[in-house]
Amino acid sequence: MPAAVVAPPWTDEVLDFAQDLMGQARSIALRWFRHRPTVETKADASPVTVADREVEQFLRAAIRDRYPEHGLLGEEFGTRNADAEVLWCIDPIDGTRSFVSGSPLWGCLLAVLHRGRPLLGLVEVPCTRERWVGIAGRGAWLNGERCRTRTVQRLEDAILYATSPDLFSEEDRRGFERLSAGVQMRRFGGDCYTYALLASGMIDVVAECNLQPYDYMALVPVVHEAGGVMTDWEGRALDTSSDGRVVAAANHTLHRLALQQLAA
Repeated sequence: MPAAVVAPPWTDEVLDFAQDLMGQARSIALRWFRHRPTVETKADASPVTVADREVEQFLRAAIRDRYPEHGLLGEEFGTRNADAEVLWCIDPIDGTRSFVSGSPLWGCLLAVLHRGRPLLGLVEVPCTRERWVGIAGRGAWLNGERCRTRTVQRLEDAILYATSPDLFSEEDRRGFERLSAGVQMRRFGGDCYTYALLASGMIDVVAECNLQPYDYMALVPVVHEAGGVMTDWEGRALDTSSDGRVVAAANHTLHRLALQQLAA
């Protein structure tokens, strides 16, 4: 299992700055929501809008001005100073397909990695005005209220989510179907929101594939600090070189059972 991460003394300063950034990112994104911005298709067939680009440009410029020595890894504008001791991971609109189709369940993700390991994670959901914050070694909160995962111990009592069945390869789909065959309920949709729901004790397992570091790095401290477990499908700690197959569970027992089904 992943080892614990200890927050360094400058964590509070960076967290205050990150929270201020998320408030401003919320306003930028909402200016475009349900105003039918032009949708372009990137080389990987994923959609992008002016909202994605404006939010990331704002975040990158603000971080660069405040912490010029820090690195940046963003979905729309790539990597800068990737070997820095502190690296910010940015997903300006996590759930662009939801955003462009008018669904409110999309978010802005911001993570701070220290020496390659996730230290802070912020999940901003502008339409619901919810913000989840996870701080390594300190806890996770939703709008200031402490988050706790559920204590379900059996897959047959668990609620499982994934963003879309379309994102699984044929092989990975077989693993997901084995897992979902044994749970109480499975649902699709939500992107980052599902991991936040897991941290808040509403659901129990999330399993996904084809994710990039900016898709999951902000979620790791939120899930872990609420009492959950989040790794790749082999049970390894997630980092910027992970293969994009992610499983999160409300506790260690469910996580172990989910891994068994995914790998069977």
